[in-house]
Amino acid sequence: MDQCKDVNECQGRRPCLRNQKCVNLLGSFRCDCAEGYGRRDAARGDGRDEDCFDVDECVTKSPDCGARGQCTNTPGSFNCSCPSGFSNRGNGSAPCEDVDECRDGGPGICGEGSHNCSNAPGSYVCLCRPGYSNYGNTRTMCTELRCDGYDAGGTLEQTVPGLDRLWAQMKENCMELSSSTQQTGQVTGKALLENVLSGTDELVSGGRLGTSREVTGLLRMMEKAMMLIGPQLQEDRTKMETEHTEAKLAVSRSETPPTGHVRLSTENATLTTSWNTVIGNRPYPGFAVAALVTYKNLEVPDNSSFEAATRKPEGDEPEVTYKINSRVVTACVSNPDTSSLPEPVTLTFRHVQERAMEQVNYSCVFWDDGTWSRDGCQALESNVTHTVCSFQHLSSFAVLMALYPIKDTFELHLITWVGLTVSLVCLAVCIITFKFCRTIHSTRTTIHLHLSLCLFFADLIFLCGITSTQNQVGCAVVAGLLHYCFLAAFCWMLLEGVQLYRMVVLVFHSTLRTAYMLAVGYGAPLLIIIISASVNPSGYGTKAHCWLSLEGGFIWSFFGPVCVIVFLNACFFIITVWKLAEKLSSLNPELSSLKKVKGFTVTAVAQLCVLGGMWVFGCFLFQERGTTAMAYLFTLLNSLQGALIFFMHCLLSKAVREEYGKFLNSLRTPQKKRYSEFSTNQSSNYQQPLRSVQSTGESQL
Repeated sequence: MDQCKDVNECQGRRPCLRNQKCVNLLGSFRCDCAEGYGRRDAARGDGRDEDCFDVDECVTKSPDCGARGQCTNTPGSFNCSCPSGFSNRGNGSAPCEDVDECRDGGPGICGEGSHNCSNAPGSYVCLCRPGYSNYGNTRTMCTELRCDGYDAGGTLEQTVPGLDRLWAQMKENCMELSSSTQQTGQVTGKALLENVLSGTDELVSGGRLGTSREVTGLLRMMEKAMMLIGPQLQEDRTKMETEHTEAKLAVSRSETPPTGHVRLSTENATLTTSWNTVIGNRPYPGFAVAALVTYKNLEVPDNSSFEAATRKPEGDEPEVTYKINSRVVTACVSNPDTSSLPEPVTLTFRHVQERAMEQVNYSCVFWDDGTWSRDGCQALESNVTHTVCSFQHLSSFAVLMALYPIKDTFELHLITWVGLTVSLVCLAVCIITFKFCRTIHSTRTTIHLHLSLCLFFADLIFLCGITSTQNQVGCAVVAGLLHYCFLAAFCWMLLEGVQLYRMVVLVFHSTLRTAYMLAVGYGAPLLIIIISASVNPSGYGTKAHCWLSLEGGFIWSFFGPVCVIVFLNACFFIITVWKLAEKLSSLNPELSSLKKVKGFTVTAVAQLCVLGGMWVFGCFLFQERGTTAMAYLFTLLNSLQGALIFFMHCLLSKAVREEYGKFLNSLRTPQKKRYSEFSTNQSSNYQQPLRSVQSTGESQL
């Protein structure tokens, strides 16, 4: 007879719920909670139909994770996590113990410059020998710190006046760092950064950087200051801005070298590089620093600084003007060898002036001992507002803008020649009209005569000599004559404004003496020319045009008087129109005379607008930011001025039209006389009888 055997229900199938374990019993089985799990009501049955929940051992058992460890509950268990400087050797349930970094890290953990490594709970302290420093971060290697490079008179650039105080502060800070075992100097890194930026502001705002050598001294001082200050900063990112300078620094402190990219941005520039480039190929010292400094108003005064970055035009190539069109920036990293970087760094510059791309060419340059150079620099892309540059080394950088002169196209030449020829013909007719038509002679026609004379000679000289730049002396003479003629024209326009004012406001004293008008119309411009030539004789004539030089504000010897004349005439015309409106609205206005004055005023205002507007566009044309559109506008208005004078002061004048009619009639009078004589002879012949001519046999009336 077979015996009954107990069946193990726990084998071959899963009779229990999750988080439970099966226990075989005689003739049955039991479901118990797995380790780390428990039931909410342990008295209930075998718990086969009840799930087990996780037990938080960190609360119920309070495991020993050590003084610095932290218990974290896990499903069915727990884990002791250790802070930096502590470890449980990979056993999550074991307590955290202090790591002896001085023993486990080996003798090189503090570097060759350390004389002692002292273990501390969760950390360690590297004490540096004199001449070495870890910049206050006791958990980094002691690196050599040379303070002899901060002597105020160590190099030629360090003798720049105004920088000696900053060099002295950096020297003091360096000596404290290299001699103190506690590495706590009186001047902190942030305080030193503030002193350096404020000292830079004093130099830039005071105009004390007068030579390229002094600019070199400032830029080199800033590079050394950033590398001294950066490791002392406590924050990972530091930004400081003053009135003329802005600095941004990134600092990384870790036991292992950082990875990834670092990006520093100021208002006018952005630096993009990698931490690998910042550290370099040297042993990682425990920190890495990248800095970007932007100078908002730093200008290099010496034009010779562009020679290394530019080339001279060859043959018939146009003269190109070069100008820095970005803020000067200094970029530096803690890598001691930045002459040849493992990978290029990228700098994005914002343009100071936004220019159309067809007028300029942008180049990336760096400051190389007093000159701008393109070596190791490449412009990746440019648009109207920004230029992206790539550099193989680090220094102080900027964007160089090449301004190309406006090309003299055939259309411009054609408009100039045709327009000025028409203008000269019209002005010649005006001169003859105002001079020889005695019936229209008055103070006003005298003003128009001399205005036409000035514009006639100005247009003639402009047409023949504005581009005659080959002979420097001849070009200066042409520029001086143009200066004089155009100033004289504006002076005569001022006299016309004065005359209109006197005609309306001072009714009984409206006539101006000719001697006074000649003194103002020709004497005042001559006085301005004499003063201008005495102050700056080289201001007459440029490489592109026989006109006034833009350097040193010499152009204002013309634009200054013109602006004053336009302003005064505008005041005279406003008062004149106001008085005219009052008189025309009165009960018994003198309509004939007032309407005549009204017409005079309208033509004078139109004349001032065209001639004044011409030199508004001429101001932009002759400056380095001239455009093709300004060239066409100036040429058209310059060509129209003679036709304008003829149209307004001759064709629109009834008296002048009558004189023209008389002149044309006088040209036709001889023909009328011959026709009259012929008619008289015919009448007399009609009264005679027909007679035969014997010789011809023909009849004659």
